Amino acid sequence: MGDRMTAAEPATPDWAGLPVAVAGLGVSGISAARVLRGLGAEVTVVDGGSGEGLGARAAELEARGVTVRLGDGATLPEGTRLVVTSPGWPPSSPLFAAAAEAGVEVWGDVELAWHLRRPLPATGEPAPWLAVTGTNGKTTTVQMLASILTAAGRRTAAVGNVGVSVLDAVLADEPYDVLAVELSSYQLHWAPSLRPYAAAVLNLAPDHLDWHGSMEAYAADKGRIYEGNVVACVYNLADPATEALVREADVEEGCRAVGFGLGAPGPSNLGVVDGLLVDRAFVPDRATSAAELGSVEDVNPPAPHNITNALAAAALARAYGVEPKAVREGLRAFRPDAHRIAEVAVADGVTYVDDSKATNTHAAAASLAAYRPIVWIAGGLAKGATFDDLVQGAAERLRGAVLMGEDRALIREALARHAPDVPVIEAAEGQTGAVAMTEVVRAAASLARTGDTVLLAPACASMDMFTNYGERGDLFAAAVRELADGNR
Repeated sequence: MGDRMTAAEPATPDWAGLPVAVAGLGVSGISAARVLRGLGAEVTVVDGGSGEGLGARAAELEARGVTVRLGDGATLPEGTRLVVTSPGWPPSSPLFAAAAEAGVEVWGDVELAWHLRRPLPATGEPAPWLAVTGTNGKTTTVQMLASILTAAGRRTAAVGNVGVSVLDAVLADEPYDVLAVELSSYQLHWAPSLRPYAAAVLNLAPDHLDWHGSMEAYAADKGRIYEGNVVACVYNLADPATEALVREADVEEGCRAVGFGLGAPGPSNLGVVDGLLVDRAFVPDRATSAAELGSVEDVNPPAPHNITNALAAAALARAYGVEPKAVREGLRAFRPDAHRIAEVAVADGVTYVDDSKATNTHAAAASLAAYRPIVWIAGGLAKGATFDDLVQGAAERLRGAVLMGEDRALIREALARHAPDVPVIEAAEGQTGAVAMTEVVRAAASLARTGDTVLLAPACASMDMFTNYGERGDLFAAAVRELADGNR
């Protein structure tokens, strides 16, 4: 972990009359276009799509003086001086090649927000950012962190890739004291000036490789979150790849590496001792003393991977100066979002759990590790993933499996190789929505015994059968409740 002197803040353009192209007519693109137009920039939004929905959004922006080009018009407008992109646009897009050839910078919405931060009246400095990334657990950790900061009496919000948009947060009429910021690898790729007060990488596993091009590029973009950290780079003791990113980071002088994990912590780390969450990083004498932050029972739910989320959130809060009492209060007050290892019902002695948010193998592995025996509901769009390691790690916990979705064969083949004795039921092909999920839940119930957990942890994206992972989870819950009601 290299030290450096404090860098000068990046130059912010004179927005009045500046020709800016915004890539993408989604939520973040619309937000960026509105903000930039409000600053006086000449804004053109480009989007390769078309259709009634995009047309309505375009009309709304055009009424504000924004030019919109759809379909074949999604090219770099002549005279553009800056491109602001939505996170989902991959670096390989022709628009960015044209920008590079023309010498035009490309910013993401996070980079734009960083340039637009305003000083707080009390300090004369912008609100600090406590930032979180990782393959899984980002949203939960950021929400835990916001809950802890709130318990400490700070005006804060969970922002970025969750909750309030980062642009709205930095431009809020009533300023925030500190921001808990969730950042995806997409957002970090387009945020070269970002310098958080403290940041955490929760874990690293292959994901979005079609966007980044390689695991190395994906990891490098995640690692950008550590650049310029002021107080602490927080990493996962159980994931050496996150520590490697810390070692490569160029940080402010005095910034420390702080690890978190489920074992007893050494100096400069946070961990667990006899069911207590313990801090040996932010105490006066790290060699001989520790601070109790709470207990594992304060974490909801107290699954192993969620305890590590809580420790990461606690580390960032402690880096900001929050007292141990507020950590405990914030964790107790936190309630997880829907579709994140949420218990739906118990029917005939079988517990049904919705973790539809487990859209990749790393998230599914964490969920599978929290229960046994399990009837596993899995499948959907694999996004280039393989399933051998996942199945091999979970095989001894599986009572059975119910498979659905376009790439179910990949999971079926992994089960045949590594868990050949586990019974597998495949849902009928071509079914979607509520009809498909009702069949899946009934099949899972037929395999389950008293004391088992039926776990929806698909390890895949949902769009082949459902609108999104939220609808998938909602329909699972509805089918489970229908089954439970029928058994009464």
